[in-house]
Amino acid sequence: MPDRSMKGVYPILSAPINEKGQLVIEDLENQVEWMIGKGVHGLGIAVATEIYKFNEEERDLILSTVVRVNNGRVKVVMNTGGEGTDVAVALSQRAVELGADALMIRPTSFIPVPASENIEYFGRIAEAVSVPIFLQDQNTAPVPPAMAVACAERHENLCYIKVETPPTIPRMGETQRLAEGTGLVLFGGAGGAFAVEEFDRGSVGTMPGSTLPDMFVRVWDHYQAGHKDAANAEMRRHAPLFSMLAQGQGFANWIYKHIMVRRGVFSEGSDFARHPALRPDAGHYKEIDSLLESLDLIGK
Repeated sequence: MPDRSMKGVYPILSAPINEKGQLVIEDLENQVEWMIGKGVHGLGIAVATEIYKFNEEERDLILSTVVRVNNGRVKVVMNTGGEGTDVAVALSQRAVELGADALMIRPTSFIPVPASENIEYFGRIAEAVSVPIFLQDQNTAPVPPAMAVACAERHENLCYIKVETPPTIPRMGETQRLAEGTGLVLFGGAGGAFAVEEFDRGSVGTMPGSTLPDMFVRVWDHYQAGHKDAANAEMRRHAPLFSMLAQGQGFANWIYKHIMVRRGVFSEGSDFARHPALRPDAGHYKEIDSLLESLDLIGK
């Protein structure tokens, strides 16, 4: 039986990149230690890691580094989606070989296909590996609630879903209702901006970005202790930062990494995003720093 016990805060790691576009492995190692030190329950390597911008050798290096430094302390989830079933199967099998505890996969989206084809896509991947799979439901590659249930019924390894298609609150509620009795486990994503509301609707965990693992652990702990007001207070305090991070066109990748430098996790010069990704200007960086200072996050 697949492991359905995963829950809590599973931040998606940022990839430290220098000006030459090279991975800075020392900073990746430092990030893993920092995350675990903040009390996270798992680690993700996925879209916010820009995993789709790395070749297979680099993907292997990222995952093997995270697995090595983690050394079994928390669960590691690896994104292994592809636009072809055979490609996704190969990436998934390789990730399991390198030590991933679970996989996360979006449906294919480059060429639209019927839902039945994506259900078969997920099913064939699930049959090829021995670990649980998170279905990743995004607005550009949605997994509607009924499709998620069909996948869960297709294979026991398809037992998690990360709900990210906005608006996520009703999406989570509908998925919870339809998934009752299927064993499908719900997580939230989309930066974690609606984590508390998603917990209210059946989510047992959240997969935010890399910058606020400590804050999300506090939110999780407050909620689990029945202190929902305290959890909401944490969320409200950091709401301006959520808004700043919820920007597209690759913009957020630069911001995430700048914050990791300012918090002392990445070294100076490890805050580049892989191209293409729109870069903030000097004024925007100044605004980010001002916000970080107001939240007392500099160097912490």
